[in-house]
Amino acid sequence: MKSTEAYGTWPSPIDARLAASHDGRPDYVGVVGDEVWWTEPRPAEAGRYTLMRCTADGAVGSVLPAPWNVRSRVIEYGGQSWAGAERAEGGPLVVFVDFADQRLYAYAPDLPDEPRPLTPVSAIGGGLRWVDPRLHLDRGEQGEVWCVLEEFTGEAPTDLRRVIAAVPLDGSAADDRSAIRELTDDSHRFVTGPKLSPDGRQAAWIAWDHPRMPWDGTEVMLADVTEDGTFHQVRSFCGGPEESVPQIEWGADGQLLLAGDRSGWWNLYRADPDQGVVALCPREQEFAGPLWKIGLSWFRPLENGLIGTIHGAGTTTLGILDPETGELTDVAGPWTEWAGSLAVQGSRVIGIAASPYSAYEVVELDTATGRTRVIGSPHQDAVDPAYYPQPEERTFTGVDGREIHAQIYPPRNPDRTGPEGELPPYVIWAHGGPTGHASLVLALGIAYFTSRGIGVAEVNYGGSAGYGRAYRNRLREQWGVVDVEDCAAVAQALAAEGAADGRRLAIRGGSAGGWTTAASLTSTDVYACGTIIYPILDLTGWGTGETHDFESQYLESLVGPLAEVPDRYHDRSPVTRVDRLTTPFLLLQGLDDPICPPVQCDRFLAKAEGRGIPHAYLTFEGEGHGFRRADTMIRSLEAELSLYSQTFGFERPDVPRLELTK
Repeated sequence: MKSTEAYGTWPSPIDARLAASHDGRPDYVGVVGDEVWWTEPRPAEAGRYTLMRCTADGAVGSVLPAPWNVRSRVIEYGGQSWAGAERAEGGPLVVFVDFADQRLYAYAPDLPDEPRPLTPVSAIGGGLRWVDPRLHLDRGEQGEVWCVLEEFTGEAPTDLRRVIAAVPLDGSAADDRSAIRELTDDSHRFVTGPKLSPDGRQAAWIAWDHPRMPWDGTEVMLADVTEDGTFHQVRSFCGGPEESVPQIEWGADGQLLLAGDRSGWWNLYRADPDQGVVALCPREQEFAGPLWKIGLSWFRPLENGLIGTIHGAGTTTLGILDPETGELTDVAGPWTEWAGSLAVQGSRVIGIAASPYSAYEVVELDTATGRTRVIGSPHQDAVDPAYYPQPEERTFTGVDGREIHAQIYPPRNPDRTGPEGELPPYVIWAHGGPTGHASLVLALGIAYFTSRGIGVAEVNYGGSAGYGRAYRNRLREQWGVVDVEDCAAVAQALAAEGAADGRRLAIRGGSAGGWTTAASLTSTDVYACGTIIYPILDLTGWGTGETHDFESQYLESLVGPLAEVPDRYHDRSPVTRVDRLTTPFLLLQGLDDPICPPVQCDRFLAKAEGRGIPHAYLTFEGEGHGFRRADTMIRSLEAELSLYSQTFGFERPDVPRLELTK
């Protein structure tokens, strides 16, 4: 029988240490011969990413010991950070980017040699960085790796160029920049890694330029490839300012396949020499997503002509598409969300999937038999699943009748219930991006709160990905308006329907979600407090050199051109509205963040000083954009819970009391 205790006070076996140990997910799955490889986070090892390997006999293990950290910093968010192939003499060869120096390394794990560097170090700005590699063992004297090169030309975050380059595998470029062949010029600001056609005669890649983001508009580029591996006749094939193509692939028959949103949804197309771009399975669903990292993959062609593809609206599933008939067969299984990382080998499709009751795991589908199995990072219940929340997918109505998608996680604990007549506190979670998406998956960071009697609502506000281009475009020039209104509408609806205590509502978010949190606290009276995590707080500063190159002109579409609407930048910024702030807040910031630097927080706190608003500011050495270290995540979660405890009026003696200053 359940005991009755006030919401927020419930005991839970999900402590901050447990939640931190399960943060992050496997990523960048690929095949090397008959083996499946992927990257996997290690929060307890300073937040590094290791490279995992599942051999043909099913043995799973880490390929690289600490401190190797397989992670690229190209466009700061990185992307596909490794590639592998079978050596002629047998055994795997892998090329990877190490986070510490951003050099490319070659490694044959079945040989006794340590990883050896392939690229040099540059002392200029952020140096030389690499992403989205492809191994071509038949190119050059000893093979080459083709990938994206990001090269800094000065000290400013925007002093750089990006090209497609070929790096020799013999190590001759490890100390000699001139040994690297540039396959393209730097006429485009952004490029993805090149995909070589089956006959080796054409290369295709994606390119775009400021001020567009890749979900606004990209171009598919083609080039003829000569026998010596140089590119000729470079031309734009399709795409444009108002069509986003986030992925391309060559089919086994030599036809180019792509995902594009010319219909208003990211659908799959085939490039036909006679008919142009032909839709393969037109639906009001997304078959791809926003290209936040270079090398993401939502579909892969199999050697038999079928296509393994992730698709859906909101939640996603894995399907097998027959491009000749348009028939799409979904894969049965418990998973409701698939990450943007697919690989194929023979009749197998390998992906990374999760559900509301299981964390992300590496899943293999054999299309010949229809059978699925987990081959890596298997979900294991760390506690009784009765402590997991049971989420509800909801659609709310916002300002002007707008639909707002959200996931509601009511409090849940097998041993406790709230007192009769008491409503639970709720925290609105605003995701990052803002062209991002809150996925319906098990997250112990959410269960940490719900198992203690605090509800959580994840809001996919207007501007979120996953619901078509029109939904994404709601945020054009409306950032700080639509996102704030949509989060408030969900919070107020929960209170109005008697699911949440309207006097005990909070909001929290990181990055763009930190902006929405701060903008909400300084423009509405909906929330009793908020947790602001590595935020954007000053639009003018962020738009004039205080962030990295990739997003340096993002505000042109989110807010408007700075030269034309400078007052809008000033008026919407939380830093200029601190006088309207009346509620306690917690500010969390990594000191090595190149995307949302600490100066934004410093400016905000200077304005808040002396205003009598209870607040705390916690900073973390060695953390960048997105916390990865276990000790950071533990401190942050416990501080956040303490903020809610003090604001909402319940005791939490199991976490250190957060000192709030005025």
